[in-house]
Amino acid sequence: MDKNTKMVHNTVVINDLGMHARPAAQIAQIAMAAESEIWLSDGNTRVDASSIIDLLTLCATKGSRIHIHAKSFEDAAVVDKIKSLFDDGFGELTE
Repeated sequence: MDKNTKMVHNTVVINDLGMHARPAAQIAQIAMAAESEIWLSDGNTRVDASSIIDLLTLCATKGSRIHIHAKSFEDAAVVDKIKSLFDDGFGELTE
């Protein structure tokens, strides 16, 4: 965690298709509501969570570990919403 990160949540991509365009758009929309900066990282690359293109560069496939970073504790609810998207498989889980 760098000096600009105040909080981080960890999650895993669980849906079969990974983080493709639709989930990236959902994440970006939520991240744009944040008071400060939100980033996603795969442990090597950190990207702006409000940018669909940046999110897609993570190439997060099923099983990828993702870290959700926030610059401010005030954005805890935003981070929680993004984590919930991952935890729910972006609504793409099948029985």
